Amino acid sequence: MWHFANNLRLHHKDTNSIEEMFDRFCKGISVYGPFWDHVLDYWKQRIENPDKVLFLMYEEIKEQPKMHLKHLAEFLECPFSIKEENCGVVDEILRMCSFKNLSNLEVNTTGKLSTGEENKVFFRRGEIGDWKNYFTTEMSEKLNYIIEQKFQGSGLRFSYI
Repeated sequence: MWHFANNLRLHHKDTNSIEEMFDRFCKGISVYGPFWDHVLDYWKQRIENPDKVLFLMYEEIKEQPKMHLKHLAEFLECPFSIKEENCGVVDEILRMCSFKNLSNLEVNTTGKLSTGEENKVFFRRGEIGDWKNYFTTEMSEKLNYIIEQKFQGSGLRFSYI
């Protein structure tokens, strides 16, 4: 979020330090409201309405993309046929929707929003765990503590911890 917010600022003027953004995030201050409330509301909806709400985590998708794509297709009531699977349709969708492919599309490398920001700001590295290169040990421990407190009793677990 820190990278994204700073890259959205045209000409990188008045950027925020990672410490400032982290502090605000921990306090629940963000454009979309407290992260914890947002995630927990969707998690609860998923539990109450499993046929209407699909809850996906990027880390899990990265670990098992084929399994999660098949699950998504089933959720959308468009499961892959055996023939489609055998013909490589699933693999081709994964290739077309891969971070590498999408981030290299011309519209995403050269295009701009109507407000002037470049489309490429929506893509960074697409890797899991890069936060470790930016967080101090104290930041990591604080975030882990907050996550444990906020999601306690919900059954929701983050696999990055």
